[in-house]
Amino acid sequence: MVDENQEDNEGVTPGAGDPVVATATFEPGRLDLDLDADPRDDTQYDQTEYEELLALYADTLSEIAEGEIVSAQVISKTDTTVILDVGFKSEGAIPLDEFRNPDEVVPGDTVDVFLESLEDDEGVVVLSKKKADFLRVWEKIKDAFDNDCPVKGMIKRKIKGGVTVDLMGVDAFLPGSQIALRRVPNVDDLIGDEYQFKILKLNKRRRNIVVSRRVLLEEERAGKRDILKTELSVGDVRSGVVKNITDFGAFIDLGGMDGLLHITDMSWGRIGHPSEVCDIGQDLEVKILDIDWDRERISLGLKQLQDYPWKNVAEKYPVGIRVHGRVVSITNYGAFIELEKGIEGLVHISEMSWTRNVRHPSQLVAINEEVECVVLRVDEEAQKISLGMKQVEEDPWLALPAQYPPGTKIGGVVRNLTSFGAFVEVEAGIDGLVHISDMSWTRRVQHPSEVLHKSKEVEVVVLSIDPEQKRISLGLKQVREDPWYELAQQYGAGHEVSGTITRLLEKGVVVDLGDDLEGFVPISQLGVEEHIEEPADRFSEGDSLELRVLETDPINRRIVLAVVDAPDVPYDVSEIDLDGESRKKKDVEGDASDLAEEESGKDAVAKADEEPVVEADAEAVTETDAEAVEETDVEDVAEAEE
Repeated sequence: MVDENQEDNEGVTPGAGDPVVATATFEPGRLDLDLDADPRDDTQYDQTEYEELLALYADTLSEIAEGEIVSAQVISKTDTTVILDVGFKSEGAIPLDEFRNPDEVVPGDTVDVFLESLEDDEGVVVLSKKKADFLRVWEKIKDAFDNDCPVKGMIKRKIKGGVTVDLMGVDAFLPGSQIALRRVPNVDDLIGDEYQFKILKLNKRRRNIVVSRRVLLEEERAGKRDILKTELSVGDVRSGVVKNITDFGAFIDLGGMDGLLHITDMSWGRIGHPSEVCDIGQDLEVKILDIDWDRERISLGLKQLQDYPWKNVAEKYPVGIRVHGRVVSITNYGAFIELEKGIEGLVHISEMSWTRNVRHPSQLVAINEEVECVVLRVDEEAQKISLGMKQVEEDPWLALPAQYPPGTKIGGVVRNLTSFGAFVEVEAGIDGLVHISDMSWTRRVQHPSEVLHKSKEVEVVVLSIDPEQKRISLGLKQVREDPWYELAQQYGAGHEVSGTITRLLEKGVVVDLGDDLEGFVPISQLGVEEHIEEPADRFSEGDSLELRVLETDPINRRIVLAVVDAPDVPYDVSEIDLDGESRKKKDVEGDASDLAEEESGKDAVAKADEEPVVEADAEAVTETDAEAVEETDVEDVAEAEE
């Protein structure tokens, strides 16, 4: 077939416009091919033809060298890779993420790439787009670094330890500490923003560029600070921008230096967090309160630009007036009531209820609750107002003496038992004390539980009422007549009777004579021949004794006995000294009062230490406070004493 074509060509006379083809010239489209020839046998071509073939193939290849930036054409694009033709015998591939705008890369585009190697182990051309971009702008970056000039860049993305900045098409590292003067709360908000940066470090071999924005800000700030020092003075009113908000205040940029607006200087009233007053980026007018140039600290105030609310407060809130307010704080010792913005008063826990034993103010009030109070005291200079909630109502204790005169029999429920007595409810919230010595005419009650039980109904007699101290004394034994004058006749001297030992004392024994009646046998009247130190050396509780009456004393309400077989010897008066029991009553009666004073003192200390904003005098704790004596641990009492 090739021979026929050749003959046809030889017989054709070329026209004026047709190219003249010499038969000796090599034509790629007219190759004389022998299909039966061995392709590995190069003897079928002469030297001239072989050289022409090599030259023809060489024309299709670009003259490229490793380590240079070359132009390449995009052949195709996958999800992760861009395939490029650089004019070599094989194509090259570059990861898609090396392109600044990978979505805009399309087949047919021409891009500049760096030729790292003509072929790798697999015969593929190794290319890099990042290195090409880096080399193209390296000289500009180096000049900026050498001349200490800032360069413009855009924050691209957040990485570990900082962010990546696009600097003239190449990536630079911006450490987190160099982003701004202060820590940036949310770096993601800065992505896409353009700023000026200063180059801190260059490494061409590793293509490492470290930049800083903070250095430029500090230089700018230093210039402004020098100007600010000449302009700023205490008492000036300046405009600033809120740069940062913390739990204790807000930092205000005054144009070269930041000043602290403390939370206590934001408002005359109570605020929970500075964010209630200002927002980041907000413009504020503040007053310069103090300047420390050595430590570069400026104290600012916002409330100082407002009217002082405590001025003439005594005229606005005279003692005795009723006021309404909102509960803004609750402590262990009371509740703070906001009367108006910047003015608060304290309702001490003792001023909350006439009758209730309030353990904690939260039992009666809650935060943000509106309450009505009475002004008890105003100290304008100390900025303190004492308020009372119970004064809104009439004191029920004032009517009790007329309602329950001494000797009145009343019924009530046993509310609580203590070691020294029992509390009986007289009215709702008002309790009276039945002392242990007023529970029985004829026996020494060791604990009220021997006679009374909690929550049981009982009939008692009113002995006395003290409205000022909020105390009511009640008697259980006074419900019936005193039997001792009859007992004095029944148990005359010499009368013999049987008894059982109920208690062993140091100076004798207490015996049960029956009918809830007790007598006392001195140690000298126990009928023991040899000397004993204590009755417990020879006797035990429950032992039966045959006794004779030595003396019956209706005044002191006691019966002195002796064992029948005991020798008739006089006994020492000190052996039957039961005045200690009377003293015990007085001591125990003071227990509730002492504990109340301790609790009051503890409240006063807490009030002074915890919040010296408002002051309230603690009234004496009511008798009902003693209701808690039985439930109060030794640790609680120790804490009160401390």
